[in-house]
Amino acid sequence: MFQRLAALLLASAPFLMPAHAQQQSQTDLPRTQLSVGLYKIDAQIAQTPLQREIGLMFRKEMPQAEGMIFVFEQPATQCFWMRNTILPLTAAFVAEDGRIVNLVDMQPMTENSHCSLEPVRYVLEMNQGWFAKKNIKKGAKLGGELFAAGKR
Repeated sequence: MFQRLAALLLASAPFLMPAHAQQQSQTDLPRTQLSVGLYKIDAQIAQTPLQREIGLMFRKEMPQAEGMIFVFEQPATQCFWMRNTILPLTAAFVAEDGRIVNLVDMQPMTENSHCSLEPVRYVLEMNQGWFAKKNIKKGAKLGGELFAAGKR
């Protein structure tokens, strides 16, 4: 019974999303500057439930030094998928203090679930390969205003 209900909800999800969100990418979200080592990132901030739900769906391109950071109210195990997401992305699951907990490459247009290995408050999505090309790995620290509270 539960599996049928879950399948029905999953199938109807596109119809439950507001019409304006169904086929449009988000490019007008607030931005913040992040850093990791010597590298700077121009990140859009997805902080409301609807902004997080839409994420990078329908985006056809994204500059290499740009990404999207998903901000959650409380640390928790976060899981992401790539439904309606055209770009191949890498998700960095980030603790409250800016530490990268784990990195996961995600394939476009899939519903595979990719989760944080521990509770996190942030998830930073970048073009796939960005972290690897810059030799940024688990344990690296992101800097920026968002992480100031976690460093106390």
